[in-house]
Amino acid sequence: MKTVLGLFFTLLWSSAAIATKLGLHSTTPLVLATSRFLIAGGLLFCFIYLFHKKYPWPKSQEWRSLIVLGLLNTTIYLGATFWALNYVSAGLFNLFVTTNPFVVAILSSIWLIRKVSLKEWIGMIVAALGLVIAIWPSFTSDEVTLYGLVILGIGMVAMAVGSVYFNKVNLKLPSIVINTWQVSIGGVVLIPITFILERENTFLILDHHLFLSLVWLVFVISIGTMLLWFYLLKQDAVRANNWLFMTPIFGYVLASIFLNESITILNMTATVFVVTGLLVSGNIAIRK
Repeated sequence: MKTVLGLFFTLLWSSAAIATKLGLHSTTPLVLATSRFLIAGGLLFCFIYLFHKKYPWPKSQEWRSLIVLGLLNTTIYLGATFWALNYVSAGLFNLFVTTNPFVVAILSSIWLIRKVSLKEWIGMIVAALGLVIAIWPSFTSDEVTLYGLVILGIGMVAMAVGSVYFNKVNLKLPSIVINTWQVSIGGVVLIPITFILERENTFLILDHHLFLSLVWLVFVISIGTMLLWFYLLKQDAVRANNWLFMTPIFGYVLASIFLNESITILNMTATVFVVTGLLVSGNIAIRK
């Protein structure tokens, strides 16, 4: 069951890139990101506090954790990665996603005193090697800039820290309440950042591209997939982040179907390495 949920999470998570590319036909990256978070936060707030009225409000000592999670997982991670796509290739972006399990494993061993087993390290290294093979052509292109790499690195580290922090604080609130405030707080903080960074080139076209993109990013990604992510994190932060190794692979398949992008021999080689790494690490369990 955990394997099925992990695979389902990576499939949904990788679909965000397709929806984002669709939305970028109609607006700029940070405007799209901010709109997504504010709409998702508003809908979640109405659902849990106006319609159901059974969910608790955060207690005074829980607000600090929610603010930290909002800044790390929404404002910094997603804001930085959306902005970095202006300066780095999508292939390099996918490669950086695979660094998260290593950062989480290191932070967990220090912060959570969780011993990372040898087979987990071997599995992560094998999976990462496969993705380096698949995305190696990105390093030879002129699309990569140092500025983009720094911004992208900041975003990935923020996500890793947010994953470990969530596991550390162990909030007793329901996942949907945590997600509501995380998305809302992160979106509000992103408003002035969006204004500063994109005020000179902002555009907004209210068409079907924007509508379809926001519907998918809000309902499927920001609400549904994030709730599944919190569930996986509560089980084990390291194993949850290991599923990110599969995200680029699903991304290749979805891009081929919806964007008519070709799948190369390098992509297929990467798939073999990634699946092997997940098998070795124990994330994918094979039963008779």
